[in-house]
Amino acid sequence: GVEPFLPPLRTGYTPPALADGSGFAGVGEPTVSREGETRGDTCHIDVVDSAGNMVSATPSGGWLQSSPTIPELGFCLGSRLQMTWLEEGGPSTLQAGKRPRTTLTPTLVLKDGRPVVALGSPGGDQQDQWQLLYLLRTIVGGYSPQQAIDAPSLHTTSIPGSFWPRTWEPGGAVVEDRLGADVIADLERRGHVITRAGDWSLGRLSSVTRDHETGVLSAAANPRGAQGYAAGR
Repeated sequence: GVEPFLPPLRTGYTPPALADGSGFAGVGEPTVSREGETRGDTCHIDVVDSAGNMVSATPSGGWLQSSPTIPELGFCLGSRLQMTWLEEGGPSTLQAGKRPRTTLTPTLVLKDGRPVVALGSPGGDQQDQWQLLYLLRTIVGGYSPQQAIDAPSLHTTSIPGSFWPRTWEPGGAVVEDRLGADVIADLERRGHVITRAGDWSLGRLSSVTRDHETGVLSAAANPRGAQGYAAGR
């Protein structure tokens, strides 16, 4: 007997801030657009030491570009308060004392209760999707961490975006061309609306690992955009 909350489903929207082509103020999610365009802010770092201590962190200040000052209030929405909804009746409707959800997902993978992998990525709603590809490729497919990061990437846009104006593309999928013409054609045959993003554009993953039997440490970083680095000492 409870009516479900149905979010407004916008397939397209031109914010007033972009109507005259003047800039990015108040627009979209931070760091990486759905087509792979970058504007800077969110970053990710993974660290492991010889004792097996691991850290995975995804600092983000996306509000500096995507949440302009509200004239009536005189201040910006906080870094994640922008993810609340102003429509009534939703699970993320803005309310006093409610903690907003977040797309930030630094990740630790445990084996027998001990951390063996730290990984993560900037990228708004794509973070979990790109990390899932990494986990499937390394745990199920037998890829090395660097192979998993380098392999062709993709993600869906068939969900309302977490960041205003929360547009979506029903059946949408953004893919790297390296996925292959046959695979892309098969996705289109199944009804997906494909956006080709070029050969090396999707994902900003990095990771570190530790083999508890040998003590060997390793690191892998994303080559896309020449933004990621893997280093050891």
